[in-house]
Amino acid sequence: MSTLAQVLLLSLLPGLGNFAGGLTAEFWKSSPRLLNWALHAASGIVIAIVAVELIPSAIGTLGGVWLAFAFGTGGLAYLALRFGVESLQSPDAEATKGRTGMWMIYIAVAIDLASDGLVTGAGSAVSIRLALILAAGQVLADVPEGYASVANFRANDVPRSKRLLLSASFILFCTGAALISYFVLRKTARWIQLGALVFVAGLLTLAAVEDMLEKAHESKEDSKRSILAFLAGFVLFTLVSVGLESALDANE
Repeated sequence: MSTLAQVLLLSLLPGLGNFAGGLTAEFWKSSPRLLNWALHAASGIVIAIVAVELIPSAIGTLGGVWLAFAFGTGGLAYLALRFGVESLQSPDAEATKGRTGMWMIYIAVAIDLASDGLVTGAGSAVSIRLALILAAGQVLADVPEGYASVANFRANDVPRSKRLLLSASFILFCTGAALISYFVLRKTARWIQLGALVFVAGLLTLAAVEDMLEKAHESKEDSKRSILAFLAGFVLFTLVSVGLESALDANE
């Protein structure tokens, strides 16, 4: 099997995990409390992706100024996306708030899936082994995000056929980003690859803090279990990522 085919197959894993979470929300009755927990877990996962995978990979190669610049640029790009979505919404204040939150969560999850594809494709430039760790380590982590996104669409009365189509569309973000990073980033200098990952880290951080958690608070008042869900999301991603890497090391 060619390297390109392996990268494409690996890039499907996070998207399929996300879609599985969406199907769970589709056929299992949701509630504001479950949505609150799922969004907290998804936020913890996103923060873990930034803290465990993206930022550490750049430290030691990118200087502090460039690290801050790439992260800040990613955050500004996310704010621009949010402004663009808000400008397309209904002028009615309440309707705008609800629909904007729904689409910003979709964008947040799409960005996360794109980052999954980005790191998978860029990781393949180093080795398929690294790409496998990055892709497989995010499969379970993407399930709560898929659940949260579809539950949000249900709460906003989006028709089922459209919900399923939107949920499936996340796969395209992951595979598309993997192809871009495979054909472009893997041929560039190391500092450019890492700068792109930190840029994505800035996007993801604002997505988790400003939209996922905000929507979680809107769906239901936080409780101790909400905090535990956030911690569980962070711990889950960390254990899966580190555990897979240790298992592969033991087999070599």
